[in-house]
Amino acid sequence: MKVYVIMGVAGCGKSTVGREAAKRLNIPFLEGDHFHPKSNIKKMSRGTPLNDEDRMPWVEAMIQTCQGTASKSDGKDAPMILACSALSKTVRQRLREGLNERCQFIHLQGAQAMIERRLSERSGHFFKADLLASQFAALDMPQRAITLDVFQPVDILAQQVCDIIQSEDQAE
Repeated sequence: MKVYVIMGVAGCGKSTVGREAAKRLNIPFLEGDHFHPKSNIKKMSRGTPLNDEDRMPWVEAMIQTCQGTASKSDGKDAPMILACSALSKTVRQRLREGLNERCQFIHLQGAQAMIERRLSERSGHFFKADLLASQFAALDMPQRAITLDVFQPVDILAQQVCDIIQSEDQAE
């Protein structure tokens, strides 16, 4: 199993791009937001940023689910996509360790002002736009990630993710 982690700050399109790429490739897609404990959701709903201590139960839940999804799949080496902010080096390192180094980070990167505009137009999500600055502050720029420009159309971004996954699968 190889997990392609679509990472970046809130509002950058992780879920949209990841879901579309997984659909095109017919592989599992996991939404990282679904693994937050209630305490994290309450904290973010109040406008309080998470720290790495808050994030660890969330990270462990994602690792367990990725491993469980892989064990249920027909081909154990089948890839999957996980949408997860993975802002800190600590979180990325724990994901790498928990997934036995079988993960590739794909960072959706863009300007804060444009992402903030996008977030302000989103409704029904626990993450509030005023927390975006804290996410940019918490972002340790990944050294071992493929970076994509978030302000390309979703179709293009999803195809780029598909191309990355298909080229890596053929190389292995």
